[in-house]
Amino acid sequence: MNLRTCVVIGGRGFIGRSLVLRLLKLDDRIVRIADSAQSLQLDPSETNSLLPQALSTGRASYFHVDVRNKPQIINAIEGSSVVFFVEAGTSSTHDFYGCYTLIVQGAKNVINACRECKVKRLIYNSSADVVFDGSYDIHNGDESLLYAWKFEDMLTDLKAQAEALFLFANDIDGLLTCALRPSNVFGPGDTEIIPFLVNQAKFGWAKFIIGSGNNMSDFTYVENVAHALICADEALDSRMVSVSGKAFFITNLEPVKFWEFVSRILEDLGYQRPMIKLPAMLVWYTVLLVKWMHAKMASTKLNGSAPLHGVVRLALRTSTFNCSAAQKHIGYSPVVSLEVQENIRCIPTPTLSSLPACCIYGGAGAGAVANILLWRDEKKTFTCFLALVLLYYWFFFSGRTFTSSAAKLLLLVTVTLLGHAFLPSNILGFTVERISSSSFEISEVDMTNLVTAIACMWNRVVQVTRALAQGEDWNLFFKVAVSLYFLKVISSHYLTEAIGVGLVLAFTSFFVYEQYEEEIDGIVNFLVNAMGTAMELLMDNLPPV
Repeated sequence: MNLRTCVVIGGRGFIGRSLVLRLLKLDDRIVRIADSAQSLQLDPSETNSLLPQALSTGRASYFHVDVRNKPQIINAIEGSSVVFFVEAGTSSTHDFYGCYTLIVQGAKNVINACRECKVKRLIYNSSADVVFDGSYDIHNGDESLLYAWKFEDMLTDLKAQAEALFLFANDIDGLLTCALRPSNVFGPGDTEIIPFLVNQAKFGWAKFIIGSGNNMSDFTYVENVAHALICADEALDSRMVSVSGKAFFITNLEPVKFWEFVSRILEDLGYQRPMIKLPAMLVWYTVLLVKWMHAKMASTKLNGSAPLHGVVRLALRTSTFNCSAAQKHIGYSPVVSLEVQENIRCIPTPTLSSLPACCIYGGAGAGAVANILLWRDEKKTFTCFLALVLLYYWFFFSGRTFTSSAAKLLLLVTVTLLGHAFLPSNILGFTVERISSSSFEISEVDMTNLVTAIACMWNRVVQVTRALAQGEDWNLFFKVAVSLYFLKVISSHYLTEAIGVGLVLAFTSFFVYEQYEEEIDGIVNFLVNAMGTAMELLMDNLPPV
């Protein structure tokens, strides 16, 4: 049997591991695993897989490869017939130079090494995100779509540059290339979308649906991506003109509602389905505000705002893709259907450390607050509103000082609790419910979240204070000074009125916005566009300097 040698660069990554195992199932392949780790360390889950046996028999071998080091690439690929470049092994998404050298410069090194070693085929695993910037919906998009004009995250931008390099390198020195664009890959080893959602569910945030919940998305199981890569290799081996130098979208061919997909995942893992709808534009502008604040505070790390931004974009927009070209030209069809109930059990539950500290606090109480403010339970909402109005009157309109009001309130609560304890269990046929001791306890998780939130806010204050102490950011100084001045004015003269207005708005604005979201968004967009036009006219009519 004539064995063909395959090299998988990024073979220990999410997609790379699945591709390696699928190649080993083919009897005519010798697999070289190339990755950035110094040596191959097998996970416990791989003990009973084909990989240990293949390593012992020589059908598989491991090469330490830093794609920034061209001689190491040559050492790994020399004598091979096909190279799969599936992942560059980026360790930090906040280091532009490091990511650029790994993704873009690494692509150049791999291409040049393949040309020098006379490799016949080179296949790059790209992403459907290279044509999706989140500014508009994509319905059944095909390969005629152009690259996105502006990318919201650095990695997608760099991946688009790398993909272009691979496609332009086609048919130079006998090297045939193509690229695959899988959409929203998930499965065992996933470190992005699904772990993020599961981590949100652990702390209560996954109860919310952003927008209408009707947007569609394409998801791709990792086994199908590995299968598509092998199909592309076989098509290039046949020297099909319709494949070389081309890019192909890869999906499970089963577009689903994004929130239905999320709900099925969370239900299978024992979490509650998302039920509470939040206004789409409100969430979007909030995320943009958080992203802007991170940038203005000159934080050395974005603390997960980029992943959060990407997930919110995915949750708001429709992004479905047409795979007819991949079906026709490389013979692709999914080998694993989108049965999340079967597949999701293989995905490890993420840990707390994968979420930014500032995103953790809010927990189980976040859903209860949303239910109250959005009037999901009118009786409970009215009770809470009445209680807050009474407290507002007690502290601000009773004619007493704040300390005196607080002391009398505590005395009233103490007497009420004591009197409740002495009441009989049944009064005139009505059962008196006893208050359990657990009602006065704070769970360890809630306390941890509270302390984490306080620490996060403290660190933000320290960052701002440090920036002010350096005396270089006048923009930040004026923002802090103006904010503190307005806080001083409000607290000195208008504190009572501000709290009253805030109380009324809290119980009306969210409800009204949810009922008339499209109308309000239209008015806001009109005002924003009008202000933009006015500013342009003003700038055009300013006298020249």
